[in-house]
Amino acid sequence: MGSVRIPITETLKVLTGGTSTQPIWADIIFDFRLSKALTCILAGGALALGGLMMQTLFRNPLAGPDILGLSSGASLAVAVIVMAAGNGAPLFHHSFSLALAATSGSAVIFLIVLAIAQRIKDNVSLLLIGLMIGAVTSSVVSVLQFVSRAEDQQYYLVWTFGSISSLNWPEIEILSLAVLAGVVVAVISVKSLNAWLLGDNYAISMGIKLKKSRTLIIIGTCILTGAVTAFCGPIAFVGLAVPHLARLAIDTTNHKVLIPAVLITGASLMLFCDVLSQLPGSGFVLPINAITSLVGAPVVIWVIVRSKKIRV
Repeated sequence: MGSVRIPITETLKVLTGGTSTQPIWADIIFDFRLSKALTCILAGGALALGGLMMQTLFRNPLAGPDILGLSSGASLAVAVIVMAAGNGAPLFHHSFSLALAATSGSAVIFLIVLAIAQRIKDNVSLLLIGLMIGAVTSSVVSVLQFVSRAEDQQYYLVWTFGSISSLNWPEIEILSLAVLAGVVVAVISVKSLNAWLLGDNYAISMGIKLKKSRTLIIIGTCILTGAVTAFCGPIAFVGLAVPHLARLAIDTTNHKVLIPAVLITGASLMLFCDVLSQLPGSGFVLPINAITSLVGAPVVIWVIVRSKKIRV
C-alpha cells in the first residue's frame, strides 16, 4: 500500500520475477515497499525479543528492551550531533550519519552498563541504574533542546518519531546481521532464561553461572536494541507489550516456545502498524511511534483485564 496504487496482480508478478506493465512499479515495490516490510519484520522481532529477555532477567513485567538506557544513549548522541553542532539538516541527507551517531551513543551506554554489571550482583540494582542513566541522558537532551535553534529541534523531533521507510538495502543487510546475532545469543541463553524465571538460587542449582549468563543476556539485548534504534530511531511500546501478548496467547513460560512466538508477534504487530500509518490512497504517513502506542496499548489493556493477570 501507498500513495501509488499498484494492482495486486502486478505486485505478485513483480515479486515472482515477472515484468510489470509499468516499469516504475517494480522500483516502487523493491526499493520502497519491500525494503520497508523487511525493516518492519526485523525491527518488530528484535524489539520484542529484547523485551522478553529483559523481562525475564529482571523478573519485571514493566521492563522493556530500552530499560538499560540504550535508547536514551542513542538519543543523546543524535541530540548532540544535531542540536549542539548547530546545523542538523545535512545529516539527514547521509544515510549512515545518524545511524553511526546513535550506534556510538548506544555503545557508550552499553559499555557503562556492562562494567557496572560486572561489579554488582543484584538485578534490581542494575535495573535502577539503567533507569537513572536514562533519566540523566533525558535531562541532557532537554538542556540541549532548550538552548538549540528551533530548526535543529525539529530535525531531532523527526528522528524521535521513528522511521522504518528510510533504510536502503545495505543498511537492511547490516540490521539483518545484527538481529541474527541477537537471536543466536537468545537461543544460546534459553536454559539460562528459563532458570532466571525462578530466581537466582534456582538458577545456581541448575548449574547456571549467574554472572556469565547475565552478561550474555545483556549483550544480546544491547545488540538487538542498539541496532534497531540506530537505523530506525526509538520505537516505543513494541518491546514492552509484545512479550505479554505472546505469553497470554500461547500460555507458556518456556523460552524455546516464547522466542519464536515473540519474534513472529513483534514482526506482525509492526507490519500491521505500518499498514495503518500509510493511510492508503494518501501520500501522508503518520509517525510509526504514534501508531504502535495507539494500536497496541488498548489491546494490551483489554487482554490484561480479560485475563485478570499479567506475569513474567
